[in-house]
Amino acid sequence: MKKGLTLFRKSNPPLLEWLQSGIRYEENYTVAESIRKLSPLGFSPKSCIYHYLNMARGNYRTYLQGSEVKIKKYFYVLRPLLACAWIEKYNEVPPLEFSVLVEELIPAGTLLRETVNNLLIRKMSGDELNLEPRLEVINTYLEQQIAYFEEAASRFGPGDGISDEVLDELFRAALAEVWGEDSLWTAGVSRRSGN
Repeated sequence: MKKGLTLFRKSNPPLLEWLQSGIRYEENYTVAESIRKLSPLGFSPKSCIYHYLNMARGNYRTYLQGSEVKIKKYFYVLRPLLACAWIEKYNEVPPLEFSVLVEELIPAGTLLRETVNNLLIRKMSGDELNLEPRLEVINTYLEQQIAYFEEAASRFGPGDGISDEVLDELFRAALAEVWGEDSLWTAGVSRRSGN
């Protein structure tokens, strides 16, 4: 719980994505929902842009440089760059669904959209997307987006942030809910001490 709240304070994108996932295996307590309600306050556009940009840049450099590339790796670069574009446009955590990002952020009727949609159809049909000639329309888009967000990332704000007091209260409430009020004293956490 402590580690999760530390990641939450830092606007950790994988944690924020997990919180908004439509798949919930089991939630016996209210702590996850409490964190979800605080997510808009904890969201840092700058932190998330840098996270996604670094992921895209690294995957592009690792997988998409040759004349032949593993076609499925395009998704490893497209998704984080589309996440950056979503944050820029909406100032919120991007949706998990790749198709939603494509539909909203790549203009319909363009060769880029058509090429990405064809890849998505192939992937969903179970087609093995192994080594093939690189797709210049996608590579060009990726290079432009990486260059753009490298320059633009510093202009994004850090977000509102969540105070330590709010996170401490959430932590204490989770301990009390799961293990009872006595757990606060057992764990050395008291409202008065601020620990």
